[in-house]
Amino acid sequence: MGLFNETCSSVKHPASITPSSQATQVLGMQTKAQCQISRIMRPDDANIVGNVHGGTILKMIEEAGGIISTRHCNTQTGERCVAALARVERTDFLHPMFIGEVAHVSAEITYVSKHSVEVQVNVIAENILTGTTKVTNKATLWYVPFSLENVDKIVEVPLIEYKSNEQEIEGKKRYEAQKMERLETKQRNGEIIMPVISPDRQAKEPFSVGFSQSSLIHLVGPSDCTLHGFVHGGVTMKLMDEVAGIIAARHCKTNIVTASVDAINFHRKIKKGCVVTVSGRMTFTSNKSMEIEVFVDADRVFEPEKYRAVSAFFTFISLDKDGKPLPVPPLKVETEEERKRFEEGKVRYLQTKAKRQTEKARQQ
Repeated sequence: MGLFNETCSSVKHPASITPSSQATQVLGMQTKAQCQISRIMRPDDANIVGNVHGGTILKMIEEAGGIISTRHCNTQTGERCVAALARVERTDFLHPMFIGEVAHVSAEITYVSKHSVEVQVNVIAENILTGTTKVTNKATLWYVPFSLENVDKIVEVPLIEYKSNEQEIEGKKRYEAQKMERLETKQRNGEIIMPVISPDRQAKEPFSVGFSQSSLIHLVGPSDCTLHGFVHGGVTMKLMDEVAGIIAARHCKTNIVTASVDAINFHRKIKKGCVVTVSGRMTFTSNKSMEIEVFVDADRVFEPEKYRAVSAFFTFISLDKDGKPLPVPPLKVETEEERKRFEEGKVRYLQTKAKRQTEKARQQ
């Protein structure tokens, strides 16, 4: 079996796979309008106890979405283009993935507007020793196609054929909702957070915001970029997940895993050669989870400009050696700003909890 495989149209799976009913449904939905990539998870994809990093999975999700959206946008005659990631809706990590399992990431275009593409992505983990499978992630991504000849020009998206009028109407509702939220997020996206590269943690109170706050600096190279010379959204999300994971681990001193990622909005493109600073801080803790806010700032080395490119909230949980959830140490807030962010995080936590309970009751 190859380490990486990308398939479009109908995908055949080995007869030895005995998937769950949900996984079977996802695997059986392949059509010519879909795309699937598969890759075995290696040690460098996971943490020290074998859990695959959330950032690794997010990167694969974005790769599948980028392939199918770029392919669709080039089905019409005219100038060639590349689809750039504009937004990822809230993504939950339903089950952990481990070293040695094969990740099957399938993508399908579900709605298009004049200048954007909605892609639904499902991730299935296959244990190739037992043949069992499980759905680990479901995600919704939005892409915008940019001309290869003019990187600032947005190309019109070809239409798709909907199965029903209701499908198109629901898609338009999702489009309008994400458009409004992107505008709201952009308005509050200017807050400055100073990078913390070598903090004196001995001078910080354990379990405080300052104790775990962390930053990562990365020089954008050719392997990080699209044909346009701009960073792949998946690369950015992987860096964000790494910083959030460092913060969560410093706070708990245990094994930690990504539980969910709130909507990620990509406000500005990051160009090859930029230096990106990924900074994060803990904003809220419940009994079993931690919310971490992550910012990505881009610095054009040869130009006097630094700007906020991306921001998002990550949620992590703490696990014992058997993979069971552990209580999370309460976050110590020391300033009015930290208290304000804590209360805002608590509201988001309660809203998400209520929504999850409502969906669970609807399914019963």
